[in-house]
Amino acid sequence: MARRSNSLTKFLQDVVDNSKDLVDDLIDRGRDVESDVRTGVSKAVSNEDDDHTDADLARLQASLAELSAKVDTLAKAKPATTATR
Repeated sequence: MARRSNSLTKFLQDVVDNSKDLVDDLIDRGRDVESDVRTGVSKAVSNEDDDHTDADLARLQASLAELSAKVDTLAKAKPATTATR
């Protein structure tokens, strides 16, 4: 089994690669969330026959706040180092 050389440049490359992967994942999840929120809001607004109460709006706002907090936490998290690729 060949041993991987441990150099500073290889370490920095791994950090950058992991950071890029994290940012790509966050962007993909953000796009999904944005799409889902737009779809949900569009459906909620277009259904004039349904009675939407203030409680429904409050639940939606609470869910969005919780989701925003999770995304912020993920964005601030340190990327996990991965094994040899």
